[in-house]
Amino acid sequence: MMRSMTSFVMRGSLAALVALALTAVAPSAHAWGANGHRIVADLASRQLTPQTRAVVERLLHAEGAQSMSDIASWADELRDNPETRDLGKATGPLHYINFADDTCTYVPPRDCADGRCVVGGLEKYVAILGDARASDTDRAQALNFVVHFVGDAHQPLHGGYRDDKGGNDYQVQMDGKGSNLHRVWDSGMINTRNLKWQQYAQNLADDGPVTLPPPIAPLDNPYAQWAEESCRITRDGGVYPKGHVIDDAYVAAELPIADRRLREAGKRLADLLNRTLKN
Repeated sequence: MMRSMTSFVMRGSLAALVALALTAVAPSAHAWGANGHRIVADLASRQLTPQTRAVVERLLHAEGAQSMSDIASWADELRDNPETRDLGKATGPLHYINFADDTCTYVPPRDCADGRCVVGGLEKYVAILGDARASDTDRAQALNFVVHFVGDAHQPLHGGYRDDKGGNDYQVQMDGKGSNLHRVWDSGMINTRNLKWQQYAQNLADDGPVTLPPPIAPLDNPYAQWAEESCRITRDGGVYPKGHVIDDAYVAAELPIADRRLREAGKRLADLLNRTLKN
């Protein structure tokens, strides 16, 4: 992975980041943006077992999709369709988690009451996906959510503890113009490389297998661990820029972190699907 980090950062220009990030300053609830979610799905699809791939393809074809990347952003698009708007509103809290403080410690009754956080969302829809007695329609919908929520859990600003709506209320300056931090992490930094998502995914895949972080004791819930990791990155990783300024140095430092999270999400999504769909 280190082979490509420096060269990747230098391939794009900060101007591309600025152009995308300033398209609108309204808060966004999306994580990674459509391309980031497609990248996670593509990386995962490369790591499925033949048995899992067969089940996934059957569920995808049941709703007219060809690949997991086709459905990777479906959960973010629900509110844009009048027919699915209610489902989008009901599942909105399942895209993120708000920790109580900078210890980034997951306490379910406090941080995910009634399962209304990304950890609870994954628990719910993984169970449906793995239920062979459920209809293909229900399992296909669950697959859509699982693919998306794994990506969400790995976007650092979807697992924070600050009272700024995941960086939506944290204003930043880029090239003398205003935006917000969430939008930068949503898709702005990915677009600094000026690559189509397919090539971006290929480049990350070319870096070889990713080494996953060790378990966080005493957690026995992998989804909670992913969320805690994101929280700790927002706390320790320089995600919040000094002086609220996004510059070349920030992109050079933080883009490798975003890439690592994309790779971890792809690996973990593949492992999750291989476990869940093995029977």
